[in-house]
Amino acid sequence: MPVNTLFGPGVRRPAAAWAGALVAVAAVTVPARAGAETVAEYPVTTTAGAAPAGITGGPDGALWFAEHGAGRIGRMAADGTVTDFPTSGPDTGPTEIAQGPDRALWFTEAAAGRIGRVTTSGRLTEFRLPRADSGPAGIALGPDRALWFTEATGNRIGRITTAGRITEYPVPTPDASPHSIAAGRDGALWFTELSGGKVGRITVSGRITEFPLPGGAGFPGGIVAGPGGMWLTASGVRAAVRIDYEGRVTRFPLPGPDTLPGGITRGPDGHIWYADQSGRIGRITATGRIKTFPVPDGADKVPLRLTAGPGRAVWFTELLGNALGRVRVG
Repeated sequence: MPVNTLFGPGVRRPAAAWAGALVAVAAVTVPARAGAETVAEYPVTTTAGAAPAGITGGPDGALWFAEHGAGRIGRMAADGTVTDFPTSGPDTGPTEIAQGPDRALWFTEAAAGRIGRVTTSGRLTEFRLPRADSGPAGIALGPDRALWFTEATGNRIGRITTAGRITEYPVPTPDASPHSIAAGRDGALWFTELSGGKVGRITVSGRITEFPLPGGAGFPGGIVAGPGGMWLTASGVRAAVRIDYEGRVTRFPLPGPDTLPGGITRGPDGHIWYADQSGRIGRITATGRIKTFPVPDGADKVPLRLTAGPGRAVWFTELLGNALGRVRVG
């Protein structure tokens, strides 16, 4: 199975670049009822081929997203109006985005090898990483009020302060392709190793522990803190995975023979939500009960990343649909 280091195995890219016992839990799938939560879509009309990737809520109440195919950062207001803020070039490859402690948005530039910062008024600052071809991918706010990020090709975890000071920590497993990163409730950050088939934990002092995923690599992708530990997607085994803070792993098989889970987030309802790149948005409870919401013509749009956002909703990006989507939480 080919590995795409940015979007997971088997996904078309718009831009070139870049220990515990396993318990299988039978998932219960509930199809969406007529009249229940439905998917709404909001096209990105400002830029053709924007290829929206990462997405987050901003301090201004708007949604902010990385336009991977256009080298821009987008802002969508509550009424669906989109404003674009260009980075230093169209080929910088903005990938993931997170809100910082300074009321600004911080993002990775996978192709340019930089970390970017943009204020809500559109003022841009970019910080070049110490080594070329590092391939920064995921980014998250840490408990120390710094931004932590993965270097997919550099095989390191990075830390950047709001003043721009960068520190890097090598991942012990060679060629692990660290992918997504999220803060846990244990005071550390957790990250996925797309090629290494492991989940990593890094303390704010830089100490890394790795936990292999039993039963095959699984291509672990997105990761988020949720009920009982950290939750992640594993597209290679078509599952969501929970790892508790002691390293014990539980796997939840996802419905659909073509399922290709990517992004993952915790919704405003407290449940875990994931983007199925084959054309669905899914919700999974702590006990493994799953409900899916089809995206119209979703197989051609590639739902990719998600975030809890305004209107008590889960919002997601459509990489090839050039749009943002919304599922209201009941």
